Amino acid sequence: PASSSPWSTSPHAPHDRIIMSLKDNATWKAVKPFMNGGLSGMGATCIIQPLDIVKVRLQLGATGGPVSVAANIIKNEGFGTLYTGLSAGLLRQATYTTARLGIHAKIVDFLKEQNKGAPLPLVQKAGAGLAAGGLGAIFGSPADLSLIRMQADGTLPAAERRNYTGVGHALTDIVKKEGVGGLFVGASTTAVRAMALNMGMLASNDQAKEMMKDNGITGFPATLGASAIAGFFASFFSLPFDYVKTQLQKQKPLPDGTLPFRGFGDCVAKTMAAGGPLKFYTGFPTYYVRIAPHAMFTLIILDQINATQKAMGA
Repeated sequence: PASSSPWSTSPHAPHDRIIMSLKDNATWKAVKPFMNGGLSGMGATCIIQPLDIVKVRLQLGATGGPVSVAANIIKNEGFGTLYTGLSAGLLRQATYTTARLGIHAKIVDFLKEQNKGAPLPLVQKAGAGLAAGGLGAIFGSPADLSLIRMQADGTLPAAERRNYTGVGHALTDIVKKEGVGGLFVGASTTAVRAMALNMGMLASNDQAKEMMKDNGITGFPATLGASAIAGFFASFFSLPFDYVKTQLQKQKPLPDGTLPFRGFGDCVAKTMAAGGPLKFYTGFPTYYVRIAPHAMFTLIILDQINATQKAMGA
């Protein structure tokens, strides 16, 4: 006779049991927003990596537009150079984006509880983005430094190149030559840049989704539209800090042993004196084309992961 157990009457019983187990599992609930954030960021990085290295080369003085810079990289260094630093980029997403999106989700959930389920005001959304970005950047700073140095290596004279073979080589070489503290060179600037980027990206994304929902736009069109808006504001708010961060992280000691910039403020002052405020927006088209799609793909992939898990009941 057939068993009365609900698990034995369905061909999907083991799968259903796992899903029900996950749904009520406190550890899964705690880990899920961090895991989903990391996976979405890593997926976006695999798509966007070539644009990132073109952006870095432009910021470091390469002449011409994005297409000509990319063409020169392929001609002189090979197509694979466009994916230089992919290992560091993936590690950065596995640390930085895992932390920032996970922390953001936790902060938003907490604020919603405090607001008794009411939509968050824009100032609270901005605050959640600022906090998540700053804390996430602390975790991602070593990988971010490795990524910048690997991508900038090709711009240096042959005798000065570090010739990193991968992110592991970069990290160990930095520790060997500069100590553990060397992994956090420019970390404060990285954190400020991350706070600006995440405030623009996450707050505008949530706000745009609410506005679209009020106007009857839901589902994928809302996700796509909101992510595009988020990409623009992420780029606009973060580029000046990204420019300064890049200058600090790629600098090498001068002949007298001192560094060109003493810190964030010194770099800002010297950049302003040399080129005015627009200097901080060097490479904005490329930066926008790199940051906006990455933000869009990250948010789209994140929404799809969340929607799939919700549909499965996980």
